Amino acid sequence: MTNALHADAVRTLTGWRTGDSGQEALRHGFLAFLAAREDGCLRSCAPGHLTASALVVDADAENVLLTLHPRVGRWLQLGGHCEPEDDSLVGAALREATEESGIAGLEIDPTPLQLDVHPITCSLGVPTRHLDVRFLVRAPFGAAAVRSDESLDLQWWPVDQLPSNVDTVPELVRLALAQIAR
Repeated sequence: MTNALHADAVRTLTGWRTGDSGQEALRHGFLAFLAAREDGCLRSCAPGHLTASALVVDADAENVLLTLHPRVGRWLQLGGHCEPEDDSLVGAALREATEESGIAGLEIDPTPLQLDVHPITCSLGVPTRHLDVRFLVRAPFGAAAVRSDESLDLQWWPVDQLPSNVDTVPELVRLALAQIAR
């Protein structure tokens, strides 16, 4: 499914438009990277690779589910590497959110919320870059999360009381709430 995932990533990013010049620059950069790297969606691509993230918001849009990431020691949205069996970025983000939260019945908005590039030493054991495509995921009413082995902790946080050790989560929450309000 690697070729299907690559083609889907190109389609998704080509079709997505944002009014933010920084996000537009990243979108063009992601597309250029994918044009140069047929393996750009796989973690084996050492120069960098696309990842798929999910900001999980509860049914009332009052709380977000964050994971305390063991490698970086900060609260982050759910998500991670695309797998060879994934045939779309949306599918990869939804798979990751379901695996990491234990919540059945999650619903994903197929329109990206945000793009982010960050350096990391991931499972390859060498420094690389994650080119992260982030999506909004809605949890069903009454959803209870179950921490997976990929997390030190997993917790619902009120959208207006996020923990202090977050990176781009506040902006991601702002974008998600704006998208929900539309």
